[in-house]
Amino acid sequence: MSGIELVDIPPGRVTLSDRRTQRSWPVEVGPYQLAAVPVTRSQYAQISGCRPDGIREDRLPADSVSWYEAIRFCNALSERSGMTPAYRIGGDDQVDRIAAADGYRLPTEAEWEYACRAGTTGPRYGTLDDIAWYRGNFDDRLPEVGTKQPNAWGLHDMLGTVWEWCWDLYDPDVYGSYRVLRGGGWFDEHWSCRASVRRRSHPTVRLDDIGFRIARSAL
Repeated sequence: MSGIELVDIPPGRVTLSDRRTQRSWPVEVGPYQLAAVPVTRSQYAQISGCRPDGIREDRLPADSVSWYEAIRFCNALSERSGMTPAYRIGGDDQVDRIAAADGYRLPTEAEWEYACRAGTTGPRYGTLDDIAWYRGNFDDRLPEVGTKQPNAWGLHDMLGTVWEWCWDLYDPDVYGSYRVLRGGGWFDEHWSCRASVRRRSHPTVRLDDIGFRIARSAL
């Protein structure tokens, strides 16, 4: 319906790390599906009825979308597709994930990094200029999705283009409701466009270098 291509991701294991706390932790990842590219403005407008920034370039990523708006998009797409929404949203903006739901959702942080790496162990899954739009090669305008080389699993723009919201809280003891962002964006230097880099932001924030891609559990 929305034209979103999902890629089957096999189960596996990934080790996450945080430079701020010097901590690392392993995570087992089950099978799931992940979109081949970030959600585009055309797809976002079709499902939400809102077009980010009012610009009509349909292959641009849906940027300036908050975490809450990404969550609502996932639920709306699930309902439009006849699936059970993955999130329960309370009146106070409390969001709970429904584990048994078959609908669309944001990837967890572990799922995101595991998929980004696609079996590689270095900071990136390829040469940066070949796989990502970032400050070193963008031409002063938001790049279209899917125009750089994908990783070994067929996923484009996992690094560069736009930062991507993940489901996880960043560090609730220190940062409260701030959520995890991954991947680096079009305005970032090369050191931010690495598989392990973590960023955080408040779930209401909208910035022109933040977007998202969707996932779906293998049930």
